[in-house]
Amino acid sequence: MKHKLIFAVSLLGILAGAGTAVFFSIKKPPLPPAFSPVSNPYGSGIYAEGIVESAQSSGENINMYPEVAGTVKEILVSEGQLVKAGQPLIRLDDSIQRATTEQQASQAAAAKALLAELKAEPRKETLDVAAAQVASAEATLNTAQDTYQKDIAAYQMDPRSLSKDQLDSATNAVAVANANLEVARRQYDLTKAGAWIFDIQNQERQKNALEQSHAASSALLGKYTLRAPRDGVVLSINTIVGNYASPQGGYDTYTQGADPVITLASSPASLNVRCYVDEILVPRLPLASKMRAQMSIRGTNIKIPLDFVRVQPFVSPKIELSDQRQERVDVRVLPVVFKIDKPASVNLYPGELVDVYIGE
Repeated sequence: MKHKLIFAVSLLGILAGAGTAVFFSIKKPPLPPAFSPVSNPYGSGIYAEGIVESAQSSGENINMYPEVAGTVKEILVSEGQLVKAGQPLIRLDDSIQRATTEQQASQAAAAKALLAELKAEPRKETLDVAAAQVASAEATLNTAQDTYQKDIAAYQMDPRSLSKDQLDSATNAVAVANANLEVARRQYDLTKAGAWIFDIQNQERQKNALEQSHAASSALLGKYTLRAPRDGVVLSINTIVGNYASPQGGYDTYTQGADPVITLASSPASLNVRCYVDEILVPRLPLASKMRAQMSIRGTNIKIPLDFVRVQPFVSPKIELSDQRQERVDVRVLPVVFKIDKPASVNLYPGELVDVYIGE
């Protein structure tokens, strides 16, 4: 009985092994590829890597850096938002510069008020005081002359009635009164003439200098608000409220480098692709009038024809694709820009890498 049981178990093991072997020997049909490999549509086309970017008449996307340094106080837009030219994007803390601007505005206003005061001279009340001083000096002169005439008459009638010293004092009093009257009249003329022309010119220069300082300070104050230089779309915002931003950009903790605070692009409906043609393949580039290109979106079977826009006639190191600015490279590339006629159903964004074949 025991031997029969062992024989049955062995037979079952043999059958199970055979079944397993048969099952795993059955070949399953391979899954179809998710997309076809990139192929050259031209007989003698050349390959180039490309980066999608916004359509610009020159250069690439608009990288914005503040012209002054400060703490980010407010972010007024979001990524992907359409903006108009002149629209505020980011505000930096401008409290110190604003106080300075207001102080210079007050100084300019004070200088302007003082200039208006100089031009408004003579003041009627001041002129009235000067006229009263002239009248007072005339009255004093008349009194001194009357006293002198009386003393002379008395002296002529009886020389013993008046001493020589008294007569000399009366004569001197008339001379002093004449002198005081002359001073009062000249003071009146000076008051009536108003401010001196050189004082007015000097005050005008001070006013202009202070107004220009205020204008420069106001212009600097405006730099604390980043505004869109043109209509477009916000591609990326590389800072947050509370971060420190400078003309070198904002610090990126991942790359440990400085990035532009905001990157703008033209209308999302207008895209270009910047191809980097290896310097070895540059002699094989067709003429601009005959140049054609086709772009393949990676991970798909989508192929989009491209229209030639321009060649950037400067062969540069191939570091744009990796953004490794400290990298030592030997390969140099020629940028060639094409226009993309993007289908509405295709997702395509600036910064995306694509494969491009260029031919005739």
